Amino acid sequence: MTLARDLALLLSAALSLAPAARAGDVAGRFDYYVLSLSWSPGWCAAQGRASGSAQCAPGKAFGWVLHGLWPQNEVGYPADCASPLPDPSRAETAAMADIMGTGSLAWHEWQKHGRCSGLSAQAYFALSRRAYDSVTRPALLRAVPRDLRLPASTIEAAFLEENPQLEADGLTITCKAGRIQEARICLTKWLDPRPCAPDTRRDCRATDALFHSLGGSD
Repeated sequence: MTLARDLALLLSAALSLAPAARAGDVAGRFDYYVLSLSWSPGWCAAQGRASGSAQCAPGKAFGWVLHGLWPQNEVGYPADCASPLPDPSRAETAAMADIMGTGSLAWHEWQKHGRCSGLSAQAYFALSRRAYDSVTRPALLRAVPRDLRLPASTIEAAFLEENPQLEADGLTITCKAGRIQEARICLTKWLDPRPCAPDTRRDCRATDALFHSLGGSD
């Protein structure tokens, strides 16, 4: 009886420490997607290189990488949903590294966001790749010869010029610690462009955000 009681206590403690799905967050119940593209040179300069991420290894030439495809609601978003579907294999997450930088990011995104899509891991990653491929990343930004400071609106204008299917209210550019961080594009569940809800439409207003060049960060 003592052993059974001890095991029960250990199990209870383990469950109390495990991350739980938030109340009301149900897999498959959301309004639209946010396609998040991270500017890899900026992330590597800020934290990736210091943490030893393979995404930032010498010789890598990542520009805009897929941060994630996030289920979103008109207000707020679901996260860490419970799902009866199996998790992806290590090979399946590793296969996303060509557009996500690392397989570990793919695993994290599946845990936090992918499960909330209601899709299988295979379908979610396939949809994420389709979303990524549906947006033209401006070649001009990859050709910037050195780190420079510019208005965040310049990045937005470059995306809109290369993607005439997008509207300004369906795209937001974010900054973090004074650096250009991400381009976030709002899409329907069928990956058609749509306006972002107000809580997603949070453009960086910086007039001199630091944009790290591809050459200066590798």
